[in-house]
Parts: sequence; structure tokens; C-alpha cells
Amino acid sequence: GGNLTGVVNLNTAVMAKRLQFLHESVPTARAIGYLANPKNAVTTSVEVEELRKAARVLGVELRVLNATNESEIDTAFATLTKEHFVPHVVSTDNLFTDRPARLVMLAARHAIPAIYPYRYFPAAGGLMSYGSDLADVYRIVGNYAGRILKGANPADLPVQQVVKLEFVINLKTAKALGLTVPLMTLARADEVIE
Repeated sequence: GGNLTGVVNLNTAVMAKRLQFLHESVPTARAIGYLANPKNAVTTSVEVEELRKAARVLGVELRVLNATNESEIDTAFATLTKEHFVPHVVSTDNLFTDRPARLVMLAARHAIPAIYPYRYFPAAGGLMSYGSDLADVYRIVGNYAGRILKGANPADLPVQQVVKLEFVINLKTAKALGLTVPLMTLARADEVIE
């Protein structure tokens, strides 16, 4: 009927909080990198705007590092190391979220603390993540699919926003990076991997 429904997660809306959590864990950083895909202009522009506001409040410089393919991802990590913009926030773009093992490996190789959008990154050895609980996203999507298969009209189903967020910290990775995650930050974590 020309109408859609669906589920929206809170990825771009929590960029400032991601930057805050990362800054709490690396408080001496004067600049923080943001790994972005410029081909996804809508997501990147919203995320950059949110991060710039948060960076101003925290008194740090935000450096946007663009990557549109795997080779450019490697270059971005090398740039972070060479220019001493050590910590970084990873975009919610699929170019990055589809490559958790690669991003975690590069962060470990270059000793770069990073915060990611989903828990599967710290589960794979990344430092931390803050974002929508994907299990909750999939539950809502499955519920909607079931309702539509039973005859519900998608135009009658409102777009739902996932509100369940999770903050995960990998203490093994923090130790390997020589970081001491503050107790207040640890206390806010939904899961701590030891």
C-alpha cells in the first residue's frame, strides 16, 4: 500500500555518550578520532554533528578519518597511530559493523583504544561498546514479521524505536592497552568481560 513499518535503533543518538565513555577511559587524550564512511553521507553527517558537540563539551579535538574500503580502513588506523589521535569512535556504518574481527585486530595491532556500536566488538576483543541491544532489535523485528504474516497491515504498525541500550567493557583489552577504566565507568557497564 505504499507504507512501511520497521524498527529504528538509537545508534546516532548515542554518539555523544560513546565519546564520553571513551574519554573517561582515556582522559589524557587531547584528540579523538572518528572512523567514518563518507559514502554514507546521511549517517556520517549526523554522527559527526553529535560527536563535534560532545567533543567541544569535553574539550577534545575530533578528527574525522574517512574510509570507504578495507585498504582505507588500514590507512585510517595507521593515521591514528602516526598522528597520536589514539582513541577512536567507530561509526555505525555497515562497512565497519560487518568487520568486527578486522577492526578489533587493527586496534590491537596499533594499540588504539576504541568504542564500537555493538557488544560483539568487545566480545571479539575490542575495548568497549555502547549501543542498541541487537537481541532486542531482532525480537521486535521478529514480532512485526509474525504480525504481518498473520495479516496485519504494515501501514497500521508504527515504526518502533529500540530503547534498550547496552554498555560492554572488555577489561582484558583495557589491561593490554595499559588503561585503567574508572570505577564509575565500570559501574555503569551492563557487562564486563574479564
